[in-house]
Amino acid sequence: MQTPSDQQDRHDYPSHWEADVVLRDGGTARIRPITAEDADRLVSFYEQVSDESKYYRFFAPYPRLSAKDVHRFTHHDQVDRVGLAATVGGEFIATVRYDRIDERGMAASAPADEAEVAFLVQDAHQGRGVASTLLEHIAAVARERGIRRFAAEVLPANTKMIKVFTDAGYQQKRSFEDGVVRLEFDLEPTDRSLAVQRAREQRAEGRSVQRLLTPGSVAVIGVGRAPGGVGRSVLNNLQESGYTGRLYAVNSAFGDSAFGEGASGEDAQKRADIDGVPAHRSVADIEEPVDLAVISVPADRVPQVVAECGERGVRGLVVLSAGYGESGVEGRERQRELVRQARSYGMRIIGPNAFGVINTSPETRLNASLAPQSPARGRIGLFTQSGAIGIALLSGLHRRGAGLSTFVGSGNRADVSGNDLLQYWFEDPDTDVTLMYLETIGNPRKFTRLARRSATTKPLVVVQGARHSGITPTGHAVQATRLPHATVSALLRQAGVIRVDTVTEMVDAGLLLAGQPLPSGPRVAILGNSESLGLLTYDACVADGLRPQRPRDLTTGATPADFRTALAEALSDDGCDAVIVNAIPWVGEDGATTDPETLATELRAAAAGCPAKPVAVVHVELGGLAEALAAATSTGPDAPTPPTGREPGTPPAVEPPSTEAPQSPAVEPPPTKAPQPPAVEPPSTQTPEPPPSDQYRIPAYPAAERAVRALSEAVKYAQWRREAAEPGRVHEYDDIDENGAAGRIEELLAADGDPRGLTLAPADAHELLARYGIPVRQALAAPDPDAAAEAARTLGYPVALKTTAPHLRHRADLGGVRLDLADEEQLRRAYQELTDAFGKPAELRPVVQGMVPRGVDTVVRAVIDPAAGAVLSFGLAGAASELLGDTAHRLVPVTDREAGSLVRSIRTAPLLFGWRGSAPVDTPALEELLQRVSRLVDDHPEVVGVSLEPVVVAQRGLSVLDASVRLAPPPARDDLGPRTLPGY
Repeated sequence: MQTPSDQQDRHDYPSHWEADVVLRDGGTARIRPITAEDADRLVSFYEQVSDESKYYRFFAPYPRLSAKDVHRFTHHDQVDRVGLAATVGGEFIATVRYDRIDERGMAASAPADEAEVAFLVQDAHQGRGVASTLLEHIAAVARERGIRRFAAEVLPANTKMIKVFTDAGYQQKRSFEDGVVRLEFDLEPTDRSLAVQRAREQRAEGRSVQRLLTPGSVAVIGVGRAPGGVGRSVLNNLQESGYTGRLYAVNSAFGDSAFGEGASGEDAQKRADIDGVPAHRSVADIEEPVDLAVISVPADRVPQVVAECGERGVRGLVVLSAGYGESGVEGRERQRELVRQARSYGMRIIGPNAFGVINTSPETRLNASLAPQSPARGRIGLFTQSGAIGIALLSGLHRRGAGLSTFVGSGNRADVSGNDLLQYWFEDPDTDVTLMYLETIGNPRKFTRLARRSATTKPLVVVQGARHSGITPTGHAVQATRLPHATVSALLRQAGVIRVDTVTEMVDAGLLLAGQPLPSGPRVAILGNSESLGLLTYDACVADGLRPQRPRDLTTGATPADFRTALAEALSDDGCDAVIVNAIPWVGEDGATTDPETLATELRAAAAGCPAKPVAVVHVELGGLAEALAAATSTGPDAPTPPTGREPGTPPAVEPPSTEAPQSPAVEPPPTKAPQPPAVEPPSTQTPEPPPSDQYRIPAYPAAERAVRALSEAVKYAQWRREAAEPGRVHEYDDIDENGAAGRIEELLAADGDPRGLTLAPADAHELLARYGIPVRQALAAPDPDAAAEAARTLGYPVALKTTAPHLRHRADLGGVRLDLADEEQLRRAYQELTDAFGKPAELRPVVQGMVPRGVDTVVRAVIDPAAGAVLSFGLAGAASELLGDTAHRLVPVTDREAGSLVRSIRTAPLLFGWRGSAPVDTPALEELLQRVSRLVDDHPEVVGVSLEPVVVAQRGLSVLDASVRLAPPPARDDLGPRTLPGY
């Protein structure tokens, strides 16, 4: 959009202020600046506002706008006077404006930093959260233009508008004078305003998904006359699922000459319905409201269909049609236009190229997908970006007897994404576990924030496709990230995500988490009727970091009753946190063969006696056992939802693990004691009456490794939950000079002037780091042997001589470093050896540095990724660690607990804690260094890169021997601005 030539703007049209937003009821609107072209829209909008709302806005009867008013409200300089409008279908539904004022309340220009703000919302759209959303956006605009404070005058009777201001979370001052309430509030975001904003975001985005999954009526557009085809298949699936709402079939060919003009009797009936579903040529012909439209027409016809849906008031779309982003440049542009068009009417889209949506709730029973069979009702929410993977997951869960609460196959996920589903599932009482197959993460910063919040109450299992190809799947428009996959995975785990490598592992973990309580520790009891299978299970437990007890062999003669007794004993053992049962076919003394149903019944009965501990079964050639165990909690549409052993979103009530060593062969414990779980009410000493055994689902696996891997993920997730309950704190260090660092950074960026940023000279980098309590050891240039000797005299012997050439820097293994040079003779000899081996001094750039106490060489880095945000990394120095990728990562800011976890996360961490008799080093000093670097990067977003290498950690203290810092204009923080949908 361009401003008209007659508009006297001081700035070009600020297109970056345009945004699509989700409102409180789940509908969408577009926010944009008001221009002179909007005069007619403004007049039309004002005519639809009630007299009462006009009175509240102008403090007097104001039936119509004068020509002068219209000019004033549509002509803005985009600096001192700004107006924004919220639009749906291209028409205004609300406006907001600010006018900069001075201390007397008169019109002013900068440097005045206060503005008067006023809203007007069409009555039909009040209560949708429009004003609250506009306040976020106009506040962001004002901050951009140097305004720091808003003032608003409101009539006392206008309680809705007063509530908009008071609920926003800003620091406020209120006064009452001449019958008017005057509110003044600073625009600097506060913790409370950010919390309010994110809570509103969660409710709005969750509600927008709920509208798509719980429609009262569905129109399938593109239903063919003959059986077959995508549209007809979806219509049949909706019917067979028992959808509880109204159904409509739509096809523009219905009623045309193909049926015969003026047809009557059988032809008229044929035209009137398809398989008993009312048929129409257009969604506009449907008299009743339509909540959801499932579109299956060629891509070139979709715009017309979307326009008809928008005009008819359809609330959401599932676009199955292909031919969009996956088909090339032209398709990507078609996809962008589809999103823009749908959002302009307030509709959200699943798709295009979608697989569809499913909701198994008995109140809805929706299968608007290409899945021919609706899954059973269950407690798992499933999201996938791939139709093929969606089919595989639905089939796999069905075979294993697992049910779903909801399913979304998003296809190109041009609009509704995994983030939206996390918002919905967070408060969905029907979902206990969420599974997600993601090929791309459109907003990693937001995803990790939402995942961390969700994972505190509900497990989230994620598989990432296209991890190593480096290629974004066609059809996906995502922000690029420079982080390697291993780093992204580590950040997801930090957020509580259970990240697995395959869809099989995702199903395995999902089954255990959905049907069993979380384990309170890593101690595992193993029992079964196969000694060999028990040993395999034991080895798998050790490999996955669990602490198994010695397997209990029940022998091949064990009966189902023996299994029940052994399982009950294992579950009652205080030294056990979980049990894995192994079962192979057997033949009884009377010749009776294996009866899976009987075994399942006995195992469920034993598990019912101790519902606080998880149980998994490994079966070999026991056909029907998995089905029998799963059938115990079949959750079909008519079956009651089984209890999960815990309230949705709350951890299980468990006994704290015993402090006694488990009765098992020695297994090396982890290097540090795991935190104890939160205090819980001790279990009753009376034996509870077990609930009916059919209330327990016990997951079954065809291989020990799969059961153990699922249990291992559950153990790690439970440990994360316990730690997340006490996340630690970000330390405030008294010696940090935040203001001085900010001033110095501003000077350095201004002096350079390159918008791409600059790498600081060593002296400037060391000065900046020193302001955060991070001293760097001095190194003096040694361009010749005499200069080296002079530097050594200045620093004092013993010294180190090392090259700083890029190809030798930090590569002591290549011989570019000479240590412990005690005198000038040794120094000159070492200098000669280096130049003889590697080249002239001008190429080697040698430096002399004083020796520091011996210790472990480590590396600390921080980087700002445009998609994920600030990331702090730690590892040991050296080619071996780099080759093995042994580096741990955390999102900034890092708490004290996270710093400790970061140090212990690398595989080579034992070297820091006295491995094989070596002296432990000063890890508290290392953790403090990590927190100081974190503070530097968090306090100053202009610091886009920090590298400290090596950091020598000694038995007491540490030394930073080299450092580099990179500055650049701060990247945009989309998570701190007003709520918006991803732009197209």
